[in-house]
Amino acid sequence: MKRVFIIHRWDGNPTEDWYQWLKKELEGIGFEVFVPAMPDSDEPKMETWIPFLNQLVGTPDTNTFFIGHSIGCQAIIRYLETLPEGVKIGGAVFVAGWYNVRNLETEKEKRIAGPWVNTPRNDEKIKRTVNQAVAIFSDNDPFVQPENQESWKEKVGAKIIVEHNKGHFTENDGVNTLSSALEAVLGMK
Repeated sequence: MKRVFIIHRWDGNPTEDWYQWLKKELEGIGFEVFVPAMPDSDEPKMETWIPFLNQLVGTPDTNTFFIGHSIGCQAIIRYLETLPEGVKIGGAVFVAGWYNVRNLETEKEKRIAGPWVNTPRNDEKIKRTVNQAVAIFSDNDPFVQPENQESWKEKVGAKIIVEHNKGHFTENDGVNTLSSALEAVLGMK
């Protein structure tokens, strides 16, 4: 059975935004879907989120797929980097993912984002681990600058989709469904 893990955003939870809609859609066509409550989502840390994902996922394979939102995208690539060489997953969809983030207003926000942005990654290993990748952006995201599109394309080989006027893909931006993410997963073989 194909498994999908939807990893929510910073300060998010499994019941917000488009996560439950996507879970229901995927389950309706036979996927097993997990939308975990990531630990301490108000202060996401690599040292807690990555082991949490490792424990949750168990042994990934080509029937394992990930969908990340914002910092959830960083959590996924950081997790993939820890997998043994030769392990491959079916694919990943990155929604409003960033390698660099803008408009962080407080010192706390900068302190939280810093390690995710500044800790070196093995991008080649991550790219080898992902069979297929899609990165979805909005043309008016207040946090994710357009340069991130090229980063996702270059670093993980992602196909780029740019949506119009979706902000950061949150409920506050009016985004409760996300058909492009559904279509992206369904398009992965």
